[in-house]
Amino acid sequence: MKIERLAIGEILLITPPRFGDDRGYFSETYSQPRMAEAGVPEPFVQDNQSFSRACFTVRGLHCQVAPHVQGKLVRVLRGAIWDVAVDARAGSPTFGRHAAAVLSAENGSQLWVPPGFLHGFCTIAPDTEVAYKVTGPYDRACERGVLWTDATLALPWPAPAGEAMLSDKDRVLPGWADAAGWFA
Repeated sequence: MKIERLAIGEILLITPPRFGDDRGYFSETYSQPRMAEAGVPEPFVQDNQSFSRACFTVRGLHCQVAPHVQGKLVRVLRGAIWDVAVDARAGSPTFGRHAAAVLSAENGSQLWVPPGFLHGFCTIAPDTEVAYKVTGPYDRACERGVLWTDATLALPWPAPAGEAMLSDKDRVLPGWADAAGWFA
């Protein structure tokens, strides 16, 4: 497995090898011992999958707070996304900064987003399927989010604001200032 630390060292870009022949390829996408060696020691308790029909579908920025914080291991089954994690850990030297990568079915890369980070993505291909493992169960009471276009974060989303497709919930999320004490 190829492991790259992104702009924030805890965010990992993990690219499993693919073994191909004229039929296609085989890839071991998850191995607990190899993930632990890479710095992903958490046990996963739930798998999630999303499908986005249109290009420039934005999902996020989301997280969960205690007692059900979540780390996420994200990969793309079909299509492509620009995937981003924002450090929301109060007191962290990278608080408010982000790390991002393009994940696609073609490149097979995965992004490890540890607990304490906001997570979001924007599809950059139509008919995109995303799968991710999480380290904590979903709990609506612990769910939090920040508006994707928050000026303080100034994230370089690939979707122009007028072309992005969002859920009603994501359109009215609060700004970054409201996230300051979520992960003290």
